[in-house]
Amino acid sequence: MSKSPIKSPLSEADKEITGNALQATLVDLVDLSLIAKQAHWNVVGANFRSAHLQLDELVNTARQYVDEVAERANAIGVSPNGKAKTVVESSGAPDYPDNWQSVEATVAAIVDILATLIERLRARIDETDKSDLVTQDLLIEITRALEEAHWMWQAQQA
Repeated sequence: MSKSPIKSPLSEADKEITGNALQATLVDLVDLSLIAKQAHWNVVGANFRSAHLQLDELVNTARQYVDEVAERANAIGVSPNGKAKTVVESSGAPDYPDNWQSVEATVAAIVDILATLIERLRARIDETDKSDLVTQDLLIEITRALEEAHWMWQAQQA
């Protein structure tokens, strides 16, 4: 079904801008949840347990917002696409290394990944300023949560 069964409250132009921002956010968050789980399984070294548990918190945050973003897309008449192929082709998250990683390497990678995703989210906040303030509010909320996580990960490097 290509035609949306959901009538959008937005104009066609605003729906496109907002839908693109939501789709990009969706794939970034799906990828973040997978990266954080990969890191969770493969972190080793001193302070392992703390990093291991903090990674699960990051997974839970990403997964919570994945659902909220997908549901917002549906609410404006845009079909969300979180399929693995779509995530691989369009996520803006930096790559995470394979195999076991020290706590220090894990923390550094997660700090870099969060910084990139926050930068991308802040650009989408600007993009949705005129197209849909409700979506912009959600993007602001997600950015707040990821910036808090970013701060906590950076604190481990201090």
